[in-house]
Amino acid sequence: MADAEFLLTLLNTTPVIDGVRTDRLDEAWPDLTDDDRRRLRTARDLLQDVIRGRRPVTALAPLLDGVRSVPSVTADGVEWAVDARGAHALVVDAVLAWDELHRTAPGRLRPCANDECELFLLDRSKSGSARWCSMATCGNKLKARRHYERARRTVG
Repeated sequence: MADAEFLLTLLNTTPVIDGVRTDRLDEAWPDLTDDDRRRLRTARDLLQDVIRGRRPVTALAPLLDGVRSVPSVTADGVEWAVDARGAHALVVDAVLAWDELHRTAPGRLRPCANDECELFLLDRSKSGSARWCSMATCGNKLKARRHYERARRTVG
């Protein structure tokens, strides 16, 4: 699941810090050119919107423009490799990782259930019921907030 980890890293380059959505893509990939950063940001934003249901899956199609697969014959048979370079290769890898998760683990890649959080999680739990990017941060905050609301209603 290395591709899934790459995709999750890309999606989670927009954390909320002190209440402000922050772009951390440059920290994750410091060696990219400005053009490559722009391309990867566009892909990240589109993937985030698709996963959140804000845009249709077809919005990802332009990310694959000009991509072609190249076959090679090995002792094990025919292998296909994507012909893309630089950030375009990263973009294609991200879209392919999303597609694989979408097909093989539908619903397991999702946004954190905390509305104040911009992060995503890959639910690896047996029951498929994980809700937060981190139980230590978002999960505890929401549970504490709900407890406070219930206690306040009981007293009031």
